[in-house]
Amino acid sequence: MAYKENYPSKLLEEAVDAISTLPGVGRRSALRLALHLLKQPAENVHHFTAAIDHLRDDVKYCRTCRMISDDEICSICSDKSRDHRTICVVESVRDVMSIENTGQFHGVYHVLGGIISPINGIGPSDLTIKELVQRVAAFATPEGMFEADAPGIDGAPAEVILALSGDVEGETTAFYIYRQISQYGVKVSSLARGLGFGDDLEYADELTLGRSIINRQVFKP
Repeated sequence: MAYKENYPSKLLEEAVDAISTLPGVGRRSALRLALHLLKQPAENVHHFTAAIDHLRDDVKYCRTCRMISDDEICSICSDKSRDHRTICVVESVRDVMSIENTGQFHGVYHVLGGIISPINGIGPSDLTIKELVQRVAAFATPEGMFEADAPGIDGAPAEVILALSGDVEGETTAFYIYRQISQYGVKVSSLARGLGFGDDLEYADELTLGRSIINRQVFKP
C-alpha cells in the first residue's frame, strides 16, 4: 500500500514533494527532513538553500575533461604535475572522486557522463566520446604515430584507461571507445578485475580500486 499522509500545511506538502524527488529519499524520509529544517534557525536554512542554488547556477564543467569545477578548467587538468599523457575514462564525476581517494592515479580524466545503454535510450552521441577521441587525436599525427615533441607526450606512448563497470553496458561502451581510438596507436588498458562483474567504482573500497588501477591490463576487445 502506498504511503499516504495528511498534511496540516500546503507549504509542508510542497516541501515534502520537492525533497522526495531526490534519489533514495521516500516520502517518509522527506517528511522527517522537512520537519527537521523547520526546527533549524532561519539563517541555517537560508545558507542551505543558497548553497544548492549556487551549485545549480554557478558550477561549471571542465572544458577538457567534463569534471565539475569552479573554473573553466578543473584543478586536475590545470595541474602541471599530473601525467597528461594518461587519460582515465570514467562514467561519472563520482567515479573521479573515488579514484582520487585511492591516491594511486596521477594522470588526468575524461568523464563520459554515462554509458551506452540502448534500453535507456542512451547512445554514443549522448556521451562525451567525440570529445575524448579529439583529445587522443590531438596527440597523434595523421598516420596514427605519436610525435615525440607533442605537448605533454615527451616521446612516451599515451595511454587511455577504460575505468568503466564490468557489466554488459560498461563493456559495450569500452569496446565502442576502443574502436574509435585504436586507429591512433594509443595504448588502451582496463582495470584489473579485482572488481566484480557489474561493480560500480563508486562502491568499491579504496584498496581494491587502487590495486585495480596499479595492476591494470591491456584492453582486449
